[in-house]
Amino acid sequence: MYSEKVMDHFQNPRNVGEIEDANAVGQVGNAKCGDIMKMYMKIEDGIIKDCKFKTFGCGAAIATSSMATELVKGKTIEEARQLTNKAVMEALDGLPTAKIHCSVLAEEAIEAALADYHERQGLPFEPKKHCDGCCGNCEH
Repeated sequence: MYSEKVMDHFQNPRNVGEIEDANAVGQVGNAKCGDIMKMYMKIEDGIIKDCKFKTFGCGAAIATSSMATELVKGKTIEEARQLTNKAVMEALDGLPTAKIHCSVLAEEAIEAALADYHERQGLPFEPKKHCDGCCGNCEH
């Protein structure tokens, strides 16, 4: 049902926790399944120097949070904004159809943290639309 990479990121999640002096924090949740993801970032000179997460949810939610933090660390804000739920799923070697929404939440948590960063900096932020109809759970 789950790939070895999903199981590895669930059993040994990377970047769990808070960043005390984070300058970007985003939280998203999905009432349908009860998953809540909170992302913390430390951004310096437009580069994501550190990224951590706290997730309350199923194994797939934890795995997608873990993978998403790995994929954006060291990237520019612009590069991180290009992260899609499909890229998170591919990096995990796939997810069951019923768990695709977890990858969508991971993408949205990254976006929420970046929106928070822009707000703190007094910079404009144009939210992106991530939905491509991948899971049918979106409200967009």
